[in-house]
Amino acid sequence: MLRIERLSGEALQQYLPDLARLRITVFREFPYLYEGEMAYEERYLQTYIESKGSVVVLAWDGERIVGASTGIPLSEETPNVKAPFIEAGYPVDEIFYCGESVLLSEYRGQGAGVAFFEHREAHAKENGYKYSCFCAVQRPQDHPLRPADYVPLNRFWENRGYRIQPQLQTEFSWKEVGEETESPKLMTFWMKELA
Repeated sequence: MLRIERLSGEALQQYLPDLARLRITVFREFPYLYEGEMAYEERYLQTYIESKGSVVVLAWDGERIVGASTGIPLSEETPNVKAPFIEAGYPVDEIFYCGESVLLSEYRGQGAGVAFFEHREAHAKENGYKYSCFCAVQRPQDHPLRPADYVPLNRFWENRGYRIQPQLQTEFSWKEVGEETESPKLMTFWMKELA
């Protein structure tokens, strides 16, 4: 049985190396194919410690972190994340951005994914946000590294009340498995109005 815990701020500092390793492990899988490095990951995760409005939800198996999800006010995100919303006229100050959800494969299907969204949305509502959003990488159906049994998470996200927003897109750059340097990847946003 997984234990789910919601943390913010300095309480996360001691878990940075574990979270960095977890992100590298999970994001190496399709569809992200991310060739991560610890130093970058720890710098990236520092953002969630320093933000007053952020949240990190951890999934534990005993004393081991096996999953995590992050969230931060959209207003505190990088310009490339905020820009599509600003250009489309959305109220950035009313939107909570769900960063990533990473969970080791052997723990999937046990409710952690649902708990990750429930905790982040509860945090967003407690802090007065009207909308929740996240973005996901777009990969072609015929991508050469796409596993034959790969099932996108679209239905899971739709069941959580999120709807894809094809007009809201951005690019993130990272070094992909097999690449020599970083390259841009197309990301599309999903949104939900919080009741």
